[in-house]
Amino acid sequence: MMLRSIKSLTASSSSHILRRGYASEAVPDRKVAVLGAAGGIGQPLALLMKLNPLVSSLALYDIANTPGVAADISHINTRSEVYGYSGEAELGKALEGADVVIIPAGVPRKPGMTRDDLFNINAGIVKGLCEAIAKHCPHALVNMISNPVNSTVPIAAEIFKKAGTYDPKRLFGVTTLDVVRAKTFYAGKGKVPVAEVNVPVVGGHAGITILPLFSQATPKANLSDAEITALTKRTQDGGTEVVEAKAGKGSATLSMAYAGAVFADACLKGLNGASDVVECSFVQSTITELPFFASKVRLGKNGVEEVLGLGPLSDYEKEGLEKLKPELQSSIEKGIKFASQ
Repeated sequence: MMLRSIKSLTASSSSHILRRGYASEAVPDRKVAVLGAAGGIGQPLALLMKLNPLVSSLALYDIANTPGVAADISHINTRSEVYGYSGEAELGKALEGADVVIIPAGVPRKPGMTRDDLFNINAGIVKGLCEAIAKHCPHALVNMISNPVNSTVPIAAEIFKKAGTYDPKRLFGVTTLDVVRAKTFYAGKGKVPVAEVNVPVVGGHAGITILPLFSQATPKANLSDAEITALTKRTQDGGTEVVEAKAGKGSATLSMAYAGAVFADACLKGLNGASDVVECSFVQSTITELPFFASKVRLGKNGVEEVLGLGPLSDYEKEGLEKLKPELQSSIEKGIKFASQ
């Protein structure tokens, strides 16, 4: 969907700009802020957001090197105006008036590092950024990419609660990369056209907390139990697969940027009133006993319009669901504990 809109945009950017001259603006003005825009995920994500015709203002923030990234991206002939902000003193300006804030800030995972090793560094970064969001754009939709998402989303919630700005409808853990991987791997194994594939992925965003629901995948591919087990494992270990293949030179940055752009696009469509925008996301939830959980979410003008249930699960998926709960619970608690320190 998003790539189609990018293609149509680049093909007709000049006519698009002409149309904007008329009083009846077809597409509302929307500001998107990317926090961590000079990093491995941030740069390709900023590029993809520059290509999105729904964005009118693109604010790129990082602790350093942002002016260069902003200058580079600003030369692209698409609708949005690009602004670069560098250093903590400019964070407020980057956030002011933002409709959507995307947070890929933090350090990437290196070989041998667990997502928990990242915790202390990234948790501190997220805490500071969320304090600024509460102050400068409390009504923005916040898309959390910084790992470990299972903990950083609860951290953000606690920071917003302290500031008195928490709205559970406006905070999202971006788990789209798990969905992107599940779709790709399923299509490859099932020999079905990847563009038509849909696979819900529920739970969390690390290891066994990632639960792809291949029993609900469409179109149906006749896969054996062994193949489903292998696909589930590969989806759960997708991040490690990339970390190892890059051999110490990085983690999943390009596919994550793509997934982040897909989810931000869905948020913008929802804000603009498009109907039936549904994506999986890690949100405050009552569909299990856990306070946060990833499942299908209907997006709209207020962010989360509805958190959708899990639907019918296979026995293998039911087992996976019970297995992931203790681990996800402890990651959530770890985030809440960090935020309250």
